[in-house]
Formats: sequence, C-alpha cells, structure tokens
Amino acid sequence: MHADCEKYDFQEIETFWQRFWEENKTFCVDEDRSRKKYYALDMFPYPSASGLHIGHPEGYTASDILARYKRAIGYNVLHPMGWDAFGLPAEQHAINTGIHPAANTARNVEIFRRQIKRMGFAIDWDREINTTDPKYFRWTQWIFLQLFKHGLAYVGERPIWWCEGLKSVLANEEVINGRSERGNFPVQRKNLRQWVLRITAYADKLLEGLEDIDWPDSTKRQQIAWIGRSEGASVHFKVEGHGNCEIEVYTTRPDTLFGATFLVLAPEHPLLEKIVAAPFAEAVKKYAEASKSKSDLERTDLAKAKTGVRTGAHAINPANGERVEIWVADYVLAGYGSGAIMAVPAHDERDYAFAKRYDIPMVRVVDGGTGAGELPYAGEGILINSGEFSGTASRDAREAIVGMLRKSSSGDFARNYKLRDWLFSRQRYWGEPTPIVWISEEDYGRVTRSDQSPFREFLPHEPVAYEESGGKYYALPLCSKHLPLALPETDNYLPSSDGESPLSNAKSWLDVRLNVETGEVIPAENFADCDGAAWISGRRETNTMPQWAGSCWYHLRYMSPHCEASLVDPDAANYWQSPDFYIGGAEHAVLHLLYARFWHRFLFDIGAINTGKEPFHRLFHQGIILGEDGTKMSKSRGNVVNPDDIVERYGADALRLYEMFLGPLDMVKPWNTNGIEGVSRFLKKVWGSYVDGEGNTRQFRKNLPAECERVVNETIKKVSGDIEELKFNTAIAQMMICLNAVRDAGGFDRPAAENFAKLLAPFAPHIAEELWARLGHSGTISDAGWPEYDASKIWGKAYQIAVQVNGKVRSEFSIGDIHVPEEKIFAMAMSDENVAKHLSGKNIVKKFYVPGKIVSFACR
Repeated sequence: MHADCEKYDFQEIETFWQRFWEENKTFCVDEDRSRKKYYALDMFPYPSASGLHIGHPEGYTASDILARYKRAIGYNVLHPMGWDAFGLPAEQHAINTGIHPAANTARNVEIFRRQIKRMGFAIDWDREINTTDPKYFRWTQWIFLQLFKHGLAYVGERPIWWCEGLKSVLANEEVINGRSERGNFPVQRKNLRQWVLRITAYADKLLEGLEDIDWPDSTKRQQIAWIGRSEGASVHFKVEGHGNCEIEVYTTRPDTLFGATFLVLAPEHPLLEKIVAAPFAEAVKKYAEASKSKSDLERTDLAKAKTGVRTGAHAINPANGERVEIWVADYVLAGYGSGAIMAVPAHDERDYAFAKRYDIPMVRVVDGGTGAGELPYAGEGILINSGEFSGTASRDAREAIVGMLRKSSSGDFARNYKLRDWLFSRQRYWGEPTPIVWISEEDYGRVTRSDQSPFREFLPHEPVAYEESGGKYYALPLCSKHLPLALPETDNYLPSSDGESPLSNAKSWLDVRLNVETGEVIPAENFADCDGAAWISGRRETNTMPQWAGSCWYHLRYMSPHCEASLVDPDAANYWQSPDFYIGGAEHAVLHLLYARFWHRFLFDIGAINTGKEPFHRLFHQGIILGEDGTKMSKSRGNVVNPDDIVERYGADALRLYEMFLGPLDMVKPWNTNGIEGVSRFLKKVWGSYVDGEGNTRQFRKNLPAECERVVNETIKKVSGDIEELKFNTAIAQMMICLNAVRDAGGFDRPAAENFAKLLAPFAPHIAEELWARLGHSGTISDAGWPEYDASKIWGKAYQIAVQVNGKVRSEFSIGDIHVPEEKIFAMAMSDENVAKHLSGKNIVKKFYVPGKIVSFACR
C-alpha cells in the first residue's frame, strides 16, 4: 500500500502517510517494560494566532530525528506535544476584540496542531495536553496547594508596574523607558498584595543539582549567576538618634568595614521615612517617587551616572564608632540583600564614582602592594587604617572582623543569594485561578479547631494572612474535591481601577460561603438556601497564576495525561522516569528551566513523584534561524517566513532536511528560500533511484562494486554517529555523497536500497515510507530497524599498520578506523601468514601497538 502517484508528488505522498500514521496510531506508545525507554521532549509552544514561523520547526525536527532513530534501534519512544496556552497575549486579544480567551486559544491550538502534523513529526497525539484544560490545571492547582501546605507559598507587598492610562498592570517587557509599550502612557511602581513562592529555600539544592545533569555550560553558568550565592557577613549599623533602630547590610568584604564612609538605602527601604531628617524629607520623597518609573535594569545600569540624595540621618560604623552619612540612591534595589549597602568608596568602583560625585570622604583600608596605588582598589592585600586588624591579610581579616562583630552583637557570618523569591501573582484573567479563599481570623480559628474539617487538608503549619483596611484576613486552601477551580465567565478582562485582577469584578464567583464540617462551597448569593452554624463567609483570591505555572511540570503529565488519581501515574513515572532529551531555546535558561527544576525537586522531596531529583538530564538549545535579511524574524520587520508556504511549494521532507542542513544545530543561521532548491533536487534524485519514469519500482543490480559498498557502509556508520551527536547537517551531507556515488556506479542493489531508505527515514520520513512500501514491505519503515555497517567493508587505506617481529617489518595491513580495539589489532597481525611464520615456535615476551602506525612483537 502506497500513494497513488507515478512521479515524486510530495503533496500526495505526505498527505497519504500522515493519514496512515494517524489512523494506525503508529507513534502511540504504552509502558512496554520489555523494551528500553527513550523520552524525547520539546519545549511546548505558546499557540499564537499567527501560527508557526519558519524557526519553530527547527527544534521539533531535531527531536523528531532523534526519536525516530531511537525507535529504529529498538527503544520504546515517547515523543509528545502540548500547548502552553494561558497567558497575556490571549487576554490582550480579548480586550481588543471581545472574543473570549478560551475561544481564541482553541482556534490558535487548532492552527498549531495542523501545522505540526503537516511536518510529519512522530508524535503520540493521544498524550496531547493543554495547560488551559481543567483536567490539567487541576493538578497545577494541587501543586500550588502542596507548596502552600509546606510553607513555600506566602503573600507579601510587592511592587508591580501600573499604567493608569491603560488601567492595567504591565509586565516588565511591556515597559520601555518608564512608559507603556502600548499607547506610550507613563507607568509607575505600585505595591500590591502578591503571592510569592519561596524558591530561595531551594537555592542550594538548585546549585547542587547542576552537577549531575548534561546541560550546556553556558546555561549552567547563567543559573549559577542568577542564584548568585555568596559568602560574607551581615553587619548592623545603629541609626543615630533613633534608639535601637538598626540598618542591616550584607557585604562579601567585611575586611573593608573600617573603610565604610556612608550607607545607601534603596528608595523602597521600610526605614527611610522613619529616619529621614525633616529638612531633607521633601527631597527624599521626590527622589523615591521618581525611582518608581525606572526598571531594575535602568537603575543598575553600570554605564549611567549614579544619583542619590542625603537623608540627613547618620549611622554608627560598628567597627570604629565613626559617624557615617545615610543616603538614598536608586542603584540599590530593595529586593537584593537587605535593601541597603555599606559603601566603601576606596575599594569599590560604583561607590567610588558616587563618592567622587558627591564629595564623600574615602579611606583606604587595603594595601594591594606595588602597582595598586590608584583608587578604587578592589583586590586583596594587607589591611591598613583598620585598628587592631592593620597588618592582617584580607582573607584572614574577614574571619577576624566578623568574630569581633559577633562578640558585640553587631553582625555575623552570612550567606546571600541574588535569587529572589518567585513573584507568582498576575492581576490577569487568563490564568489558573489560585485555589485560596480569604476568611476572617475568627473563622480561620473555627477551621483549625475542627479536627474533621476537609479544609484542613492543605493547611500550613504557620497561617498565611494579610492586613487591609484595619482587618486581618487568613488564607484558607480549598480541598482536593474542589479542584479544578475554574475561571468565571466574564466579558470584562480589564483590572479594576486600583490594579486588582479582573476576577474582582465577578461578584457571583468572588463571594462564597463555606461549610467547615462538610467542605461545601457555594456562591454567597445562594446562601438563603442554606443554614447552620457550620457556615462561614469568604472571598476568593483574585490573582491568577503566571504562565510559567503550567509549564513547570508538563514533562510529568505526558507520562500519564489521562490519570485522574494523581498528577502522574506512579507506574508510568517509574517506567519513563524523566526526559532523556529536552530541546528548546536558550532564552528560557533562568526562567522556565529554573522554575521547573524547583517544582520538580519539591515534588520529589514530598514523595509526589519517583522520577529522580532533576527533571531534564540532557538539555540542548537549538540556534535561531534568522530572516533572509540576517535579522531576527518579526512581523514588524516583515521578514517572517511561514512554514505552510514552504511545505506547499517544496514539501515537509524538504523543509525538514533544509532546516537541518543549514548548519550546526546550535548555531544562528540565516534562512534562504532559494537554498532549499538543492535539498529538493536531492529528494527527486532519491526518488529516481528507486522509481522509474512510469512509477514502477526499479530492478536493482545484484551486487554493488566494492567502492560503493565502502561508501554505503561508511554512510551507515557516519549517519548513526552523527544522529547521536546531533550533527544532522553532516549526516545529510554524507547521504548526498553516498547517493551520488551509488548513482554514478549504476545504482543500488536491494540491500543497499533498503538500508539507504532506513537512514533517510528520520530526516525525510514521508518519502522513506513511500519507498519502503514500493520495495514491497507491508509494515511501516519506523518498525524496520536500523542498518548496521560492516567494518570490514570500510577498512581501506586510511591507516597502514606495519607489523614488526623482533624489530624487522614482516608485513603490513590497513584499517579504516583508528578506534579498533588493541586486542583485535594484535589478532589481525598474528593472522597474517608471514607474521605467523616468524612467530611460530617462539614465546612472545612483549607486544605493543602504536595506534594507526605499528604493531611490534618481541619474542625468543
């Protein structure tokens, strides 16, 4: 059974085989424990209305080649696909058009699914997942509740970007130079109650886990830098004239403490308003307000001059009792350390520039020796101007000075991280609802005193609460039976005037009554139908989860997407374990990849999964495919290439081959539509090597010439190795060399024709399937196995091995592979007739082999 065409009609062939694979569920798998498993995973896409562009199929094609190859060599292969479908774009589209995000998302998913299927990927579509599916986000909510129960989810006031002109909260990337990207309205920082995940509790585990995974070094370095663990000291500076008020700073250089001549607070520091002197209050207030329109990147830009204002307050340096000025400056961030720094201008470039600008004193306290006379000097040396510690080496002084601080209760050793806890709230509609209800302190007490209340299922050891308008509200987690908590229907997707989520407008969903004894939750407006002392009042959480939530654990759900009893079936997880190969863009190095590691490790720690501590053991970042103008593809530049257009004109096999042939997989490569012509001609030559002009399968020759046999076997060896090493461009080049050599010699014999089709199948599966069927096979080429090369056929004259017996050359032979095992080389040498004659009757006392050059026997 094959496509009904005489010539190479790629549209007919590709449509036929895509239908065949779908109808026969060719790539659907189960947990076949008699076979080794291989789990190939792509970073799943966000389904936008514009569909795929030509860069998207690159990573998917690479994982598909690897998945098909692993299946051919005997693995049971899981290669799934799904959709990361919550998020801002669908909501913005709803605001602009009035079309519900669910409807828009469903339409976009259909576009993406059609496009991906048209590429012929070997995907198990029975495992398709969608983060907006209630059956999926039920478990996202369950994971959040587990984090809540274990004290890793809390609420706190956090700054967000608020745009009054748009009446909207904006993400960082939507703010450019203090104005909204859309509409160019001014924006400002505004503190809102936010859910936060305590990822910092896993900082050390996240660092340690990097040692055990096969990831690009650049990605590991980015995560190490992002976590930013450092060792130092926490130092407490008493504020003069404010009783026991202290400012805590963190420093990695406590050896420079005697050189601290001023402190700098972040504009958001909670003590700022308390300590500022009256004559300076207005200037400080204006400065703090102005900083609200600046991003963290703008505030810490090293290229920009640092600004600040005096507070009029002073602190006492605990090392020497000296008064030091307290300043406020926006280059200090509230989110790093304590939101305050001790400034040592003689030994820090940033502090030096600030001190020079504002004429602040500086004191050298580290002598770096010859050639280190200019300030600032940031290196090691011998302490000077440091009291009893003068003359001590920096390294030794650090420990000694912290010891002094401990004795005076002015500081201690400390470890700090650049990593901040994960802001987990979004004031948006289109996201997973947070399964929390806010209740009064009195009602929270009723729940905790009720031993049988279903609401105790996810209660944390320490309650989570916030204060507002004089009242205190406690977070009550919903029960498992309440999941999934779905979004309410609405036609208003804008946040409220005070920045609260659009969900705050859904009053019938928002206000609820809860039964402490039964766990029942009903809309408050229906409470007239219920009665009894067990009922309490509550208000649902209006903040939704970020888009990252659903993408943190999808690799687990693919293993058992229809499991209703748990987020992943334990038996399936025990078989599939974790992805053996994960491919996606390097832009996710410190967001998705760090968040997913955090969630996975947490789930492992609480015993929810049995797949090991790390989610992705082998990671690969594909390079970017640029537009034909050499710049990144974007609609604004008008250089986006639609893969549908290329498939329509050249076919999916040609597109797959060309994207892999452009260059090394991890490199940035420009697209050139004209370049695909060469690949298209190659596929036509392949077709003509199997099928004649009337559409009949050719009569193959009986035997290949020796030289062709060598090339075919070399090709089998190289393509196999190149696939394992993801060198797809060189594998394709070798297949082109092989085809030319065979055609020049008069064509394939049948074994070589079958083997070549198998080699081509992972790269161009449609034409390979068609040719396999025309060779008379009834089954799919996906199950036909993988060819093995005959090493004896590729040992040519690459390496001439001389054989010596007692120092005299007695023979020579050639090998084509320098990696032939030594013992096999000795056996080959001893099998030579002349060598065997000179060894006969003698004892070999010593033998050695110089790879690729000489074998020597010493005998007597």
